[in-house]
Amino acid sequence: MASYELLYWPGLQGRGEFVRLALEEAGAAYRDVAQEGAEGKASRLVAKGLTEAGLATPPFAPPYLRHGRRVIGQTAAILLYLGDRHGLAPKTETGRLWTHQLQLTIADAVTEAHDTHHPVASQLYYEDQKPEAKRRAEDFCRHRMPKFLGWFETVLKRNPKGGGHLVGARISYADLSLFQLVAGLGYAFPKATRRALRRTPQVAALAKAVAARPRIAAYLASERRIPFNEYGIFRNYPELDL
Repeated sequence: MASYELLYWPGLQGRGEFVRLALEEAGAAYRDVAQEGAEGKASRLVAKGLTEAGLATPPFAPPYLRHGRRVIGQTAAILLYLGDRHGLAPKTETGRLWTHQLQLTIADAVTEAHDTHHPVASQLYYEDQKPEAKRRAEDFCRHRMPKFLGWFETVLKRNPKGGGHLVGARISYADLSLFQLVAGLGYAFPKATRRALRRTPQVAALAKAVAARPRIAAYLASERRIPFNEYGIFRNYPELDL
């Protein structure tokens, strides 16, 4: 089959970053279409892909992955596909389903992090919903973030193969995604994340270990890694770091 094509909005890590990390760890050949050419051109490519003529199974929104004639939408579904093809998930059905469940829980945490700065409507600017955002962020920082990271800490402690990975004894796409979640939270809510990680040392250790993996470290140091910014899911508004 042809190499992969990742289509996502330009200038953002967003949900596409979870897919990029898996492709980078796998050493897979891929085109990151959003980073090719001018931003306007890349945006039009993404928009065109969403309404591609004749596509019987159009994805709802980016990211999506083109591989040969396959078009796969939804981050968790893309990672389910890549994990099986590139050894980033267990071989057993039970293990693959558990890894998928972990990814879906990470997706829940990502959505809640996003909704701290857009609690009323995505179409509104942050400045139009600041009071609601502050209330939502306080609950997220004080209760929801610790609950999510605490659950992942429990998963690591209960892994029969040891606490170095969420699933089994090898790296999985869930480990990569947990790293990205921790990195994003650390950018958006540095004080609250430090507080939560003090109570979840195995989560902190896993994130650090993933960042040190050779292919991931090379990617993080490269220009391919889009910096966090105030247009993506994880945004640094100091007044929300409660």
